[in-house]
Amino acid sequence: MPSIISKRRGARTYYYLVESARVDGKPRIVSQQYLGSGEEVAAKLAGQSMGAPVRSQHKEFGALAAAWSVLERLGVASVVDQVVPRRADTVATIGTYIALATANRVVAPCSKAAFTRWWESTAGSRFTKVPATAVDHRRFWKAMDLLDEDDLAVIEAELGRRIVGEFSLDLSGLILDMTNFATFIDSGNDKAELAQRDKAKQKRVDLRLIGLAMVVTRDGGVPVLSRAYPGDRPDVTQFTGVIDELLYRYHALTQQVESLTVIYDAGQNSAANHERIEEAGIGFVGSLPPSDHPALLALSKSRYQPVDETRYPGLTCVDTTVTALGVTRRAVLTHSPSLHTAQRRGFDQTLAKARGRLAALQARLARGRTRKPREAVEAEIATIVRPRWVSDVITTTLTGERPADLRLSWRTDQAARRRLENRVFGKRILFTNRDTWTTAEVVAAYRSQAEVESGFHQLKDPHVVSFSPMHHWTDSKIRVHVFYCVLALTIAHLMRREAARAGLDLSVRELINELAGIQETVLLYHDGGKGRPRAQRMLTDMNDTQRKLAKLFAINRYAPTR
Repeated sequence: MPSIISKRRGARTYYYLVESARVDGKPRIVSQQYLGSGEEVAAKLAGQSMGAPVRSQHKEFGALAAAWSVLERLGVASVVDQVVPRRADTVATIGTYIALATANRVVAPCSKAAFTRWWESTAGSRFTKVPATAVDHRRFWKAMDLLDEDDLAVIEAELGRRIVGEFSLDLSGLILDMTNFATFIDSGNDKAELAQRDKAKQKRVDLRLIGLAMVVTRDGGVPVLSRAYPGDRPDVTQFTGVIDELLYRYHALTQQVESLTVIYDAGQNSAANHERIEEAGIGFVGSLPPSDHPALLALSKSRYQPVDETRYPGLTCVDTTVTALGVTRRAVLTHSPSLHTAQRRGFDQTLAKARGRLAALQARLARGRTRKPREAVEAEIATIVRPRWVSDVITTTLTGERPADLRLSWRTDQAARRRLENRVFGKRILFTNRDTWTTAEVVAAYRSQAEVESGFHQLKDPHVVSFSPMHHWTDSKIRVHVFYCVLALTIAHLMRREAARAGLDLSVRELINELAGIQETVLLYHDGGKGRPRAQRMLTDMNDTQRKLAKLFAINRYAPTR
């Protein structure tokens, strides 16, 4: 029941409207609204105006409140706190810190050093009751040091169960893919075994790579499993470990694995990996390199049949079998006109680049100015024609023995170019043991790979649900960072899925931007006396989409009351 209480501050008394409830069996104040001093309360009752505000503040509200709503719906903080109870020397609970870090990754990713400044720019401290002093980066990492790898596995498994149950996710089809991310780390630090030197695209000496395997649902692209591994290990070597963990988790959720279908790409192909899938008795849809199966590529065009003109206009296929990875299984050989066109355009660009380099080398040799021996020139030519298919189309002839006598001639075999295009372009070999599925279902399953790829792309977005910035020194910190980044992606995709089910077809970035447009305005009044300024809070106007999202994620319960 609401009641009015007073608080003494120096020589003045201030009044608050509070509401109490029992928490863990004890009476606690669960909401509090500032009313003002006795004079201010009397003025309000008399209908007197508060006067003109002396200044205003604008706080981020909508996106944070929506993310926090989903985090509370899943009980993220309580799940973590059940595994790792709060210690006396931590300002907030471990679960609260994880929830805060996850919300930040969804809304406005920043370093932990900048976290306090971001938190002060939001309305979060008002409705979460977490003050800015609690989110100092040193306090955050001190709390995170209490989480070990086993704790994270238990937490992720329980959260997975809740996510599936709360949002009724379909787990029959799960997509597995792997990528890597760069972390800033001192080049002399040898403590982080997960962060390894490898071919970082940024070409910086202070970056190391971390591998990340992720399993997402075809239903909304929601991550349900992730695993970090050293960045210098080939993805294919991590496949079996991820599959074993996935089978354990899936069985715990459904008590069977036969209905599970794993979708993966050719990068995870190996006889050992496929043998593990066969042993588990689960379904799979993968792909095979077309160049490894020339007999399939040579099948006549007359054998191709439409897949589904409504869902996939122009896509044709041959439903057959293929022997690969030590077994003979169903193969769906597809031809896509759009893929054909894209490969033709890309190959034309590759050919143009190769021809340009060959022409430049030809002119240099014709001037007799090179000092390279024949072997070095042959190696240079081999490098130029090394890109895929180029050597099948361009033929080169090098004459002469001494550097001054070397001459190059080359030509493009247009007939070979046409044969290559007819044989290879636009074709993909899908490999599966789902013999009762239609070809359209096989194609749909494989094309759902785009869901996990969009998740990786989202994690590499610097502004929304981002993996970076990341500047961590130890395996423990890296694993914690990976955990709440993937959890943030889960929250974001659940939000996108809920919006889509409500008729709002928005990308993650569009969704967050719409919600971010809902802000909290704080009007500050001062009567010239001592004490804190009086504050009046209200939300900014919303458009139709924002109103629908506000209702969908029930953010009004976090809105300021007047």
